Amino acid sequence: MALLTAANSMIDPMGRGLLPISSTSPIAIAAAESLAWALLTPPLFWLTSRLSLERVSWSGWLWRVLLLLLVGMAISILVDIFTGWTRIKLYVPARPDPGPLARVTRFWFINEFIVYLAILAAGFARHYFLRYRARREEAIRLQAHAAQLQAQLADARLAALRNQLDPHFLFNTLHAISALVERDPRGVRRMIARLSELLRTTLEGAKEQEVPLSQELAFLDRYLEIMQIRFQGRLEIVRHVDDDLLDALVPNLILQPLVENAIKHGIEKLDGVGRIEIRAQRDGERLVLSVRDNGPQLLSSFTPPREGVGLRNTRARLAQLYGTNHSFTLRNAEGGGLLAEVTLPYHTRADLRTTGVTTVESWTAVES
Repeated sequence: MALLTAANSMIDPMGRGLLPISSTSPIAIAAAESLAWALLTPPLFWLTSRLSLERVSWSGWLWRVLLLLLVGMAISILVDIFTGWTRIKLYVPARPDPGPLARVTRFWFINEFIVYLAILAAGFARHYFLRYRARREEAIRLQAHAAQLQAQLADARLAALRNQLDPHFLFNTLHAISALVERDPRGVRRMIARLSELLRTTLEGAKEQEVPLSQELAFLDRYLEIMQIRFQGRLEIVRHVDDDLLDALVPNLILQPLVENAIKHGIEKLDGVGRIEIRAQRDGERLVLSVRDNGPQLLSSFTPPREGVGLRNTRARLAQLYGTNHSFTLRNAEGGGLLAEVTLPYHTRADLRTTGVTTVESWTAVES
């Protein structure tokens, strides 16, 4: 601004009857004028924030515009008088100065008024930008708060489902133990020991909605050991799980209800040896968990199977954790038996940490 004003000062004072004392006089006047506007800029920015033209009535808008124009004319006249005084000090007058009134009537302040309008436009632009940024930050804060509330609600629902599942699981296991109290006291003691381990594991992981597949299988092994004691050689367990899938995260206590359903509605109805196949495999970005038994099949594929507390609970938990990004089917298996299959997104704790870092970086980029 000082350089542009200096170029104007080389020509304009001559038309006003002024001759520069030295070649630096235009630069000095330009610097003085720029300093004056620099001191006036903060209060003018404050004025634009107080007299915002946003969301006002037509009469209010017109009143504010007229007020800003009047203020601008007054400020421009004062700045012009100030710069005129500095010109008198730094220039040799070729004729007498016409005085402040003549400066106003001759509109010598028009250059200062243009500078005022430019500062006013910058002030409004700054004000609207700050308003926009504040609204955006508030929207981001509200979205984060809503997401936090949604997560808390989901955790509460999942906790309620877990609380519903635990007594059901305990009741069924105690029922299985009671059937062997008189027949196999030694086996009952082993079953009670395994049950205590199961309950300890359940309590320790009560707050975890997802656990590694290896942890879920370890819990299932203790439960199956109880069932094998109960069936006394009539229950065969086959497991097909690749080692590279053991770190995959799965819902806590997802397999036990599926195995329990296979035992209750399949294995218990057999006279011979029951067989349960537990399989985990990766299909692209999906993890497929399945439990198959060799018990009786459903009478009709068109008749939906009856679901007890365990399966209803499992279906509800999957919907709560993954929304529509999962599937849970219970159908007749090829070659006999029933197949329960769960498909869900494949991810590990390392993936979650990476996603968390990426999310933080994304929010940081948005904030900056």
